[in-house]
Amino acid sequence: MEHPENSVEYAGLQVNAGVEQPQSVNPYLRQMRKRRQVLFTVSEYVEGILRGDVTRLSQAVTLVESTLPEHQVVAQEVIEKCLPYSGNSVRVGISGVPGAGKSTSIDALGVHLLDRMGGKLAVLAIDPSSEKTKGSILGDKTRMEKLAVHPKSFIRPSPTAGSLGGVARKTRETIILCEAAGYNHVFVETVGVGQSETACHSMVDFFLLIQLAGTGDELQGIKRGIMEIADGIVINKADGDNVDRAELAASHFRNALHLFPLPESGLVPEVRCYSGFYELGIDEVLDMIGRYIDHVKETGFFQYRRNEQAKYWMYESINEQLRNGFYFNPRIRELIGPTEQQVLGGQVTSFVAAKRLVDEYYAEIKD
Repeated sequence: MEHPENSVEYAGLQVNAGVEQPQSVNPYLRQMRKRRQVLFTVSEYVEGILRGDVTRLSQAVTLVESTLPEHQVVAQEVIEKCLPYSGNSVRVGISGVPGAGKSTSIDALGVHLLDRMGGKLAVLAIDPSSEKTKGSILGDKTRMEKLAVHPKSFIRPSPTAGSLGGVARKTRETIILCEAAGYNHVFVETVGVGQSETACHSMVDFFLLIQLAGTGDELQGIKRGIMEIADGIVINKADGDNVDRAELAASHFRNALHLFPLPESGLVPEVRCYSGFYELGIDEVLDMIGRYIDHVKETGFFQYRRNEQAKYWMYESINEQLRNGFYFNPRIRELIGPTEQQVLGGQVTSFVAAKRLVDEYYAEIKD
């Protein structure tokens, strides 16, 4: 086929080679990756945290959450050096059923708190991970639109990654770093109603339970375990046509609280109605928290609770160290697979197999 460009009238036409196409992959990506892996010294982390450097604080929290042994060594030294500068905040745990509006409420409560009292606020959100992929969305910041851009707030979502106890301990250590960085208000948001509430209660000064009204039988929300550890209960979404239902639910909760023994604090938990989305009744909720904190500080229960929590986490750390020492022991890792097969094959019971492994572990560490 004859091409027109080969015609004599186009003899003077010159075709350039064109511009060389750049690489599809950023050539600096490898250098960026290397740069991110550089660890600072313990003193550099501590100095950055004490001067309120958010970037250095975030990097230190990443070390705390890391499972690498070399990261844990540095993280524990950083925590130890920051410990004298911690303990000067009011820690509030916030929990509730999924969809109760925890993140929206934290956004409203946090902004009002900073406007009223000043200071700095750290929000530590524990986000559930997938049991299959171990992945987590970590999307709490998307629901905290005002706090996410507030210059005096620090939001840090952390995945459970299948280990609630470990994340709870790391959250407590993160609180220490945030307090050392000058955050005098700390919010800890949990994944929902369950075991995480007990862990959260063991690291905060005030435990706030968020409930909903108009979602069915109100008595479903009155669960003895979660009600006994709540220091205050709030009914969210008390707006529009839902106000009367919220007030009715609040009266049910107040009546139920009188059936429980008096808490150690000596205060019967207050029940309030509010709307996190429309920011109605937010100041009343903050006043409720303030009254509780003032009371327990006057009676000495505030410091007593902090001491009990420190003792609790000492024993929890011992349990975790023993558990890790057992499962990471080379001899146990060698035996645990065949022993599991014996249990599945019906050759030994689960209890006998466990005792054999534990005895083998003690014999191993004794040698």
